[in-house]
Amino acid sequence: MVKHPALPFESRFYERGALRQHYLDSGSGDPVVMVHGNPSWAIYYRGLAQALSDSYRVVVPDHIGCGLSSKPGDDQYDYTLKSRVDDLESLLDSIAVKDRVTLVLHDWGGMIGMGYAARHPERIRRLVILNTAAFPLPAGKSLPWRLKACRSPLGAFLVRGANAFAIAASRLCCTRRPMSPGLRRLYLEPYDSWAHRIAVQRFVEDIPLGPGDRAYGLVAQTAGSLARFQDRPMLICWGEKDFVFDRDFRDEWIRRFPGAEVHSFPDAGHYVLEDAGDQIIPLVKDFLVRHPIRD
Repeated sequence: MVKHPALPFESRFYERGALRQHYLDSGSGDPVVMVHGNPSWAIYYRGLAQALSDSYRVVVPDHIGCGLSSKPGDDQYDYTLKSRVDDLESLLDSIAVKDRVTLVLHDWGGMIGMGYAARHPERIRRLVILNTAAFPLPAGKSLPWRLKACRSPLGAFLVRGANAFAIAASRLCCTRRPMSPGLRRLYLEPYDSWAHRIAVQRFVEDIPLGPGDRAYGLVAQTAGSLARFQDRPMLICWGEKDFVFDRDFRDEWIRRFPGAEVHSFPDAGHYVLEDAGDQIIPLVKDFLVRHPIRD
């Protein structure tokens, strides 16, 4: 095992054939699984993971193609939502995380994590939602122009050649506390070449906008399963200045989960843990204490 200087725990790797999936796994107790999105990686959860590891078993995977995981070409890996759900399921099964699970979900982590939850609803006990979705675009919404540009014929040049998507995220997704140059370098570190940016582009291409998109059927199925989790305690912490997952997405979560505990941060952006982590981390710790898992 090795330890990245910016991560709170030693790195572990799950071998799946020729691929290696990086993950953090520290602490003991009920598992808290933190699922990141695009174009971030385990670095996003460093503060929350450290804060919870004294009381819980904290597991933070890097998706294939992201962070410190393998970055295979299309000939070695199918970059689809289904593959991501399969990966999460296989990893958690391999490390015996099969019960009493709390999911912490951000960005694509919502689709991936709730896709896993739909397969194993009995395993999921609590949910923490951070600027994400697990349902199709809310009525009347369209894809922001920045994402449309990345899905255009110029998308490969913008995303993989110029690293435009990851660079833009590091500059635009923190609105209360802009990232320092050092932190931006950490977010960009895994995506340092054309080959290493393949997952960033494939995530953008896989955004499910309609029935013709590959991920749409799985997203629709996952959305249809959400009602099964209405009895689970849910904490929603939302950055309102997110130009993708805006307040309409937050309101859709609230509509589906009217009993959820909601904390909204008007000046925080998409990377809400970076902008408001000093407020959110105590909220998460308190939420978990107030909603203990019963046998």
